[in-house]
Amino acid sequence: MPIIKSSVSWYIKRRISQIEEFMNNPCEVQLKLFHNLIDKAANTEWGRKYEYSSINTPEEYRQRVPVSNYEVFKHYIERLQKGEQNLLWPSKIRWFAKSSGTTANKSKFIPVSREAITDCHFKGGKDLLSIYYNNNPDAQLLGGKILGLSGSLLPVGKNGNDSFNGDISAVLLKNLPVWISKNRVPHQSLALLEDWELKIEKVSKAVINEDVRNITGAPSWMLLMMKKVLGISGKANLSEVWPRLELFIHGGMNFEPYRRQFENITPANMHYMDAYNASEGFFAVQDRPQYEDLLLFLDHGIYYEFVPLDELNNEYPGSLTLDEVQKDIVYALVISTNAGLWRYLIGDTVRFTEIAPYRIKIAGRTKNFINAVGEELMIDNAEKALSIACERTGAVLSEFTAAPVYFQENENAAHEWIIEFEKEPVNMKSFSQILDTELKKLNSDYEAKRYNNMILRKPVIHSAPEGTFYLWLKSKGKLGGQNKVPRLSNNRNILDEIANITNKRTES
Repeated sequence: MPIIKSSVSWYIKRRISQIEEFMNNPCEVQLKLFHNLIDKAANTEWGRKYEYSSINTPEEYRQRVPVSNYEVFKHYIERLQKGEQNLLWPSKIRWFAKSSGTTANKSKFIPVSREAITDCHFKGGKDLLSIYYNNNPDAQLLGGKILGLSGSLLPVGKNGNDSFNGDISAVLLKNLPVWISKNRVPHQSLALLEDWELKIEKVSKAVINEDVRNITGAPSWMLLMMKKVLGISGKANLSEVWPRLELFIHGGMNFEPYRRQFENITPANMHYMDAYNASEGFFAVQDRPQYEDLLLFLDHGIYYEFVPLDELNNEYPGSLTLDEVQKDIVYALVISTNAGLWRYLIGDTVRFTEIAPYRIKIAGRTKNFINAVGEELMIDNAEKALSIACERTGAVLSEFTAAPVYFQENENAAHEWIIEFEKEPVNMKSFSQILDTELKKLNSDYEAKRYNNMILRKPVIHSAPEGTFYLWLKSKGKLGGQNKVPRLSNNRNILDEIANITNKRTES
């Protein structure tokens, strides 16, 4: 063990110095990475189409290559899945991360190259642990187990081209180095089960007697499993099941609505780290425990651009490079990656909290907002207001979704919320008033539309029975993995479906 610890200590010090390099020289690091990506892809089909060999500057790149969504890449990806290569990226692509997004029924399949696995996803994970150890020199993760839930993998078609579709968690699990696999639970035979209800049951039983020190995953699904572990073990707190548990790494959704529930069942000295990782890459991590913003990774095989929201509807939206962004402005994220996504509009929006070094907060999705009457309510506004309303009314929130109520003949528009509580507020009327007040404080457009109820009236809030959102996900075949309930929608499709489930459960 002393040899392992000294080796880890050496790696952490080396990597921390490299992290400090891109923190201190961000634009230089990104420019070098940009040239590396362009040079490597010059002889791919995409690179030849846009004449990458003659692109010398980011400005030339912006002028020549369009900002694109998934539909632009879909045909290339389908060809890759059939076994063609050297289309978007020169190295062989045999892994495809299945991503359903937040609202679409059809899945997207994101190409995952060997470079993306090792130089982005795994590198991001190692950097996260390096930062954690640097912040917590007395950490005792070594020697214990990492507990994570992953999705499943399926072969691509029947053509025998050795390619697989699956959640990015499953793709990474199948490519883990041996030394990490030995320290991870559960066994792959359980981790890759397709049936999520069966998986949670089996995994919970299998890991009770393990020395779990780190839990990693989406808060909603990990909370479900942790409660199952407590139910099976008969314990009240996970410290009684795993005495050395010290870290929860979360990502994929805002942790704040779940924090109270986690704190109720985890050790008092539990550490929490937020990570911004997705099918397309590992982008950022919470490097300062006392702050909620995330350090943007700049040397992980991803070149960044940022589109102002008022440009999104343009046929050729303008974008900004890292040195051109400003604090406290929401941008749509555009990435070029070492797996062959070029100027790809990922669908997320971010806001810079600092530019020296570059730190961000996730503002939401380009399609995860409500703007029925010009209020432009973003997800970060909603989640912060809900958090305050819960804190002041003693409520604990599990899940929620919201959508507009459109103008009717005798009634103004409104926002309708369906909320599933772990613990209901003492006074629902007070909860509603606080939510409304906080949204006004956080969003001047919402405040203007709420003035004297002239355009927007008070929020309409419904409390859903426990398990309602789980049933909705199950009805969509979206249990587990990176699937999550859309928080905000600019139409009523999802809210009406969940309301229908709520009504049926209430009636029965």
